[in-house]
Amino acid sequence: MGLNDVLYDPIRHNNWATKSLIQFCRAQGLTAEQLEVTGVGTYGGIVATLDHIVRCDGSYVRRIADSPLDFVDSDGTPDFDALERWNDEAGAVWEDVLSKPIDVERIIIVDNNTRGTRLGIFIAQAINHANHHREQVCAILTGFGIEPPDIQAWEYAWQTNRIWDLPTS
Repeated sequence: MGLNDVLYDPIRHNNWATKSLIQFCRAQGLTAEQLEVTGVGTYGGIVATLDHIVRCDGSYVRRIADSPLDFVDSDGTPDFDALERWNDEAGAVWEDVLSKPIDVERIIIVDNNTRGTRLGIFIAQAINHANHHREQVCAILTGFGIEPPDIQAWEYAWQTNRIWDLPTS
């Protein structure tokens, strides 16, 4: 067991939660108008916010991996299928990152070469950022009277057999 192992559940939950929310929103059959509705304090509409989550996650992990992810800089607004595919692509790069030693102190240059930050901050930001914006999408769904999916870590644990009931004696 290596030091990176502590990151597997948080990163996998992050990817799973975004994918689950994308799949849930697709299944709701929301109208084009509903997909554009925003809420107070939200990033944007449902598709715009999910696009923001997925592209940012891809941007963070591609910098960590020093590996291209073409969707990050692609033009246009994607549909749910593209978002799910891109989320899967980013998830695969995260898996590759976690399979190798991570130097959390490595400096990554950002903001048009005006700032440096530690790689570990990118990992923290990826998790925090996605959680923040997924909650915004859930708030918009709630505003429509739709119960959002359970995407917290406990549900991830149930879905992936990382939690279980003990036998009663």
